Amino acid sequence: MSGSTASALDFSGPEWPGAAGWRRRTLLDLVVGYGLILAVIWTPAPLRSVLYFVTLGWIGYTTWSSFSGWDAMGVRVAGFFRSLWVVGVALCFAACAVFVAGRMQTLHAPNTTLRLVQGFWGYTIWSFFQQFLLQDFVMRRLLKLTNDRRVAVIGAAGLFALAHLPNPVLTVMTLVWGVASCLVFLRCRNLFTLGMAHAILGICVAVTLPASVQHNMRVGLGYLRYRPHVRRHLNQTDHKVSTVVWVMAEAATRRL
Repeated sequence: MSGSTASALDFSGPEWPGAAGWRRRTLLDLVVGYGLILAVIWTPAPLRSVLYFVTLGWIGYTTWSSFSGWDAMGVRVAGFFRSLWVVGVALCFAACAVFVAGRMQTLHAPNTTLRLVQGFWGYTIWSFFQQFLLQDFVMRRLLKLTNDRRVAVIGAAGLFALAHLPNPVLTVMTLVWGVASCLVFLRCRNLFTLGMAHAILGICVAVTLPASVQHNMRVGLGYLRYRPHVRRHLNQTDHKVSTVVWVMAEAATRRL
């Protein structure tokens, strides 16, 4: 790793005395934070809401205490246009998926742009936060602990996918996307394009796959407790209900 890259990705604070001290602190931040995330995913309400805010508090505190600059975190303009191709790839993938879903009659997207924005604006914000967790909270800490890019990328992607169990669709997709987005981040270090691509891909899954397959994008306990919502008419025939109505429900129990 070059000196400039190492400096940009460094987040050890001056309050951590010695290598052993900051390594223990980094490992503690990561283990506790990831453990809390899993606890939120697998804990039923109402305790889940309490754990959700505890987790946000821990992540916020550890981010503040190890803050090394917005550039190192990827919150910057530099690298945006150089990584904008990721958004283009996501759009092409989404267009193909929408076309196929339309032919297979599984497409259930909102019929207007306004309804699309109303249904998924919250998920878009959630997508950016997930990229922050993946790149800044997990991968950069693994990179600091191991000093090996391959281990950090694979480890971060693996933890990201593990948090999406037992949803088979999201687990596979997040593993692939986790590796790809971590590699792009190491090269361009920009969270904005990654968040945009994440939102496009997530919305694509939500509106092209039947809810019976992706369980309205839920993970953990929410996935296991999912029950399809059906409408019953006079002939008592079940009809599919759009996931658009439910995709923003229980955000903490769906994607990481």
